[in-house]
This record gives sequence, structure tokens and C-alpha cells, in this order.
Amino acid sequence: MTAPNWDFADPYLWAVTVEAAHIDALAHTCNTHYVEWCMEAAWAHTTALGLGAEDYQRLDRAMALTHAKYDYLRATREGDTLLVGTWITDWPGKMKMKRQLQIICERTATTVFRGTLEFVCIQISTGSPKRSPQEFIDIYSPVIAAKTPSSS
Repeated sequence: MTAPNWDFADPYLWAVTVEAAHIDALAHTCNTHYVEWCMEAAWAHTTALGLGAEDYQRLDRAMALTHAKYDYLRATREGDTLLVGTWITDWPGKMKMKRQLQIICERTATTVFRGTLEFVCIQISTGSPKRSPQEFIDIYSPVIAAKTPSSS
């Protein structure tokens, strides 16, 4: 297998195997599962960075999804192992964040899906947009990814 061509350097990787329950009437992976896997990978990445659900509750702040864009590029099938790569690609440090996702089929080393997620910081107790706490800024700012030269 050829090495995956990631859009950004050093992705946070989350792997999933397509199971029979993921297959739709067209005999390929149902589109909704890609969205679920992206959200699971994003949450796993955030937790790995040191901001888990308990931290969000303690700080009374969370990054809430405001916009999502998905590009379904190729079909995948039962038994395929998919590598979900994710990066924070924009973090102005006050209220908003952008996260990119790319799914590569391990068997073919091809990109099968791309997604862009936009978030805003909210106060959990009110649901209102609020400035990010310093802890968010300290954790998210250092990991902003830059596009790799081969993906430009």
C-alpha cells in the first residue's frame, strides 16, 4: 500500500472498520456514518489534547458545531479500514474554530471523504456564545495545522 497523502501534516488518526451495519441499499457505506465518524474523531482529538467532557463541564464552555461541509468522493465497502485524519486549521483564539477532516481508505490509499467543521465557543449553562477560556486558547493554539505542500 502507498502511504496516505494527507491534506495537512501530522493528522490525529482515528481508525474504523466498515461493518455490515454500515452498508446501505447501494451496497456501500451509508453517508451518515462518515458524519458520525468525523464527530467521533473530532471528539477523540479534543480529548487527546486534554479537553475532555469533564473539562468542558468544569469550565462551563464547549465548542459547539455551527456549520459543516462534507464532500463524499469515493464509495467504501464492508471490511474496509478507514483512517479518519483530523486537524484544527483555524483558531483565532476568541470564539471560533475550524476543523478539517479527511478519510482515507487503507486498502486503496485514496481519499474517500473530506469535511470541514466550524465551531463557536458557548457557555454550556446558557447555550450562548462566549469568549473561549484561556485553557482552550493554550491547548488549541499550538496545534493549528498548515497545509502540506503536496496537497496545495
